[in-house]
Amino acid sequence: MENQADISKVVRQHAEIDNFFTGGFTHKGKSSESQAPQRQDDAAVAKAAKELEKIADEVRQCCKCDLGSTRTYAVPGEGNPNARIMFVGEGPGADEDAQGRPFVGRAGQLLDKVIAAMGLKRNDVFIANILKCRPPGNRDPRPDEIINCFPYLQQQIEIINPEIIVALGAPAAKTLLNTNKAIGQLRGQFHDYYAGLGSTPIKLMPTYHTAYLLRNYSQDNRRKVWEDMKKVLAELDLPIPEPHNN
Repeated sequence: MENQADISKVVRQHAEIDNFFTGGFTHKGKSSESQAPQRQDDAAVAKAAKELEKIADEVRQCCKCDLGSTRTYAVPGEGNPNARIMFVGEGPGADEDAQGRPFVGRAGQLLDKVIAAMGLKRNDVFIANILKCRPPGNRDPRPDEIINCFPYLQQQIEIINPEIIVALGAPAAKTLLNTNKAIGQLRGQFHDYYAGLGSTPIKLMPTYHTAYLLRNYSQDNRRKVWEDMKKVLAELDLPIPEPHNN
């Protein structure tokens, strides 16, 4: 009976967190069609898409570290080459490794719901990871793996040049900001990410990873993530949907 009660509690918590990010949002102001306006002309977007695909091909052939021999598929990243927002996580999990696409497992499904709650669609943004290949058993990335892989992400950021990067979880935030601060200290405020020497800084918002939300469910955690996303929308001068079930 105790195990059954625990399972019921987990199911209820997951249903609540899903409902928070999917149920009853009111979009004030601009319509959803205007949420992701074109920042570049068609020729520039096509050029960026071509450059991103070239990087993706390099990632798929990469064997700079041992992960190249243990992966099923590399996971370069995907999304809009003209994205205003770029989401960056730590690395692929089992579902991503099996499909070669980022954030397609349960944490990815929750991220899709967060993006939808923001009044956006998955194809409005770009989604990537620090690592492009899954570490065996989902172990923590080794320093040499990050060193070898991080330049691919840096190139993607330079090509897309998003207005805001959302770092999902401590590993992504710490790598992008070159800091050892905890995610609790970093989240909730914008930081500057520099794509290259002399480049204009890109605003970076650290927040909790959606996998963390699934593992550590609480109303407080989910509301912190939503507060972070509201700051992102405000910075971009986009309408902020408000959930009916606050």
